Amino acid sequence: MIPSEENYWFIPGSLVLLIVLIAAVAFFFYQVYRRYRLLRLGKNENRFDRPGERIKGVLVYFLAQWRVLIGRAYAGPMHAIIFWGFLVISLGTLDTFGKGLSQGFAFPLLEDNRFFFLLLDVMEVLVIIALAMAAYRRLIWRPASLSYTADAFIILGLIFALMVTDLVADGLRLSLQPSALASWSPVGNALSKVFDGWDVGLQRGLFRFFWWSHALILLSFLVYLPSSKHLHILTSLFNVYFRSLAPKGALTPILGMETAESFGAAGVADFSWKHLLDTYTCTQCGRCQDNCPAYATQKPLSPKKIVQDLKASLYEVGPALLRGNADNPGRSLVGDLITEDELWACTTCRNCHEFCPLLIEPMAKVIEMRRNLVMMESRFPETAMLSLRNMEMRGHPWRGTQLSRTDWTQSLKVREFGKDGPGEILFWVGCTGALEERSVKSTIAFAKILLRAEVDFGILGMEESCTGDPARRMGNEYLFQIMAQRNIEVLNGYNVKKIVTQCPHCYNTLKNEYPQFGGNYEVIHHSQFLAQLIEQGRLKLNSEIVGKIAYHDPCYLGRYNDIYDSPRQVMKALPGTKAVELEPHHHKSFCCGAGGGRMWMEESLGTRINQRRTEHAIQAGADIVATACPFCLQMFEDGIKGKGVEESLHALDLAELVEKAL
Repeated sequence: MIPSEENYWFIPGSLVLLIVLIAAVAFFFYQVYRRYRLLRLGKNENRFDRPGERIKGVLVYFLAQWRVLIGRAYAGPMHAIIFWGFLVISLGTLDTFGKGLSQGFAFPLLEDNRFFFLLLDVMEVLVIIALAMAAYRRLIWRPASLSYTADAFIILGLIFALMVTDLVADGLRLSLQPSALASWSPVGNALSKVFDGWDVGLQRGLFRFFWWSHALILLSFLVYLPSSKHLHILTSLFNVYFRSLAPKGALTPILGMETAESFGAAGVADFSWKHLLDTYTCTQCGRCQDNCPAYATQKPLSPKKIVQDLKASLYEVGPALLRGNADNPGRSLVGDLITEDELWACTTCRNCHEFCPLLIEPMAKVIEMRRNLVMMESRFPETAMLSLRNMEMRGHPWRGTQLSRTDWTQSLKVREFGKDGPGEILFWVGCTGALEERSVKSTIAFAKILLRAEVDFGILGMEESCTGDPARRMGNEYLFQIMAQRNIEVLNGYNVKKIVTQCPHCYNTLKNEYPQFGGNYEVIHHSQFLAQLIEQGRLKLNSEIVGKIAYHDPCYLGRYNDIYDSPRQVMKALPGTKAVELEPHHHKSFCCGAGGGRMWMEESLGTRINQRRTEHAIQAGADIVATACPFCLQMFEDGIKGKGVEESLHALDLAELVEKAL
């Protein structure tokens, strides 16, 4: 009944199957090769290090579908079942093709394996159920985050047809050839009862039809896949394997800036091959978009669209670039496909990276395009230009400040490394903590705590300069590297080993990015240090804090550096604390809107992000919103004023709360 047992028009069935199989596989690999050639237009990037860790990631994120399952009770299990079912069914299909080519073929470990028969039956039924869920989601539920194309329904239809044809063929086979293992194929066995008593010739004809239908549908799926939006079925394993293993908070540096002819990315050939592989792997599930604060507040930015636009540009101009035609008249990536407003709307909160089930990196692409706009085209918002100029000329981004870096120390006995000699710990104050009037209060509070706990610390004073974080996130990598190298020279000159800072942006840059340029230090955030001092009994908290307190997780502290517990330990230690969680929280926390240099740019499109976050605090019934970031503190202050709730809601830094409780 199978090709290896029959002839068609005097041609062995196995030969017919072989010819069809070779033709389909050859066309499949031809299409894969075309996609690979486009991929190689990207710049080289080393993603081959630490193979053990990469393989572990494949097991967790690819095989176990960990990120697919997290966060979506409906779509997560649905997609995971289809994926796992496809893996199991693929093994069964290989066995089917093997027997179709040779009667004596036996797939290792599968031949007469009753457990595999049971697993195959169960998974096929589960996949059909999952496909029904997918159809309901796309036809009736219709979430806004999904992209609705005919392609998705073609793929779902092909998978459904694969399941049905295999189940029916199995039922006909068991009816024609009863087996002692039939009970281990419960669905196939049940279907075989339907065909019992039917004409044998009819059963044989139906079996041939469904066997060949299953085989041809599978080969059609194989041929169609490389040109469909479901190309991720082929590339997701590689995308997970080649994921970034750098610290989450570290951007990729531009090396050899003195000799480089261009900076950042203006077109597809300016991105690395891994960035281009990301575009093949995007499933268009919309998780990045759903969790983007810019998109949620009606900004033009959608991380999903950024990735898809890059893919569209690759398909549009890539073939001409491969032919050596660099003057392709296709649409420009930045300008025609992606607007500058989209790029400047990004707060670099990293939510898009955090929630992508296949570890795609939309934010990194935004930074590359910003770099090109800033360093090659000198195109950026006017307010960003003023801040960049301030950093270059004055060493900080703040405009109009009348404070110096040491004014806050006038009533305190704080050691300066340059005047009094270095201490055991360097307190890195940061530009905002020293120069922005509201944040100065939290700086003084933290310094008082250090003095009360008799911590041997000091500051750099006028020798401290901006870490360069705003410049790097705005796209001015050149200015960032100058500032980083200057600061590293100062720090190494004092032989600094341990740094504590209250700014998550400074923390992230000092800890994760300065090692790229030879600056290696033990960096502690002040929320961690406060928790340590309290645990060690060096701070006695006696005064009760009145009111409900909600803690806001700063992006650069939480998602970037996984610091969630320490701030809550500090909150828990405050006498009489009535803590409430500010939704969303932990890794889902909604951005305050200040990251990515947005602190110094006007927000003229959509709803202000800080006001949306302030609404969350109001909804939580909080009297105090606590945070551990001067950027967040400033944004909450502005948001509270914008909402007119100054009398009922107050923003405080953790250090201010602890200082009040002393």
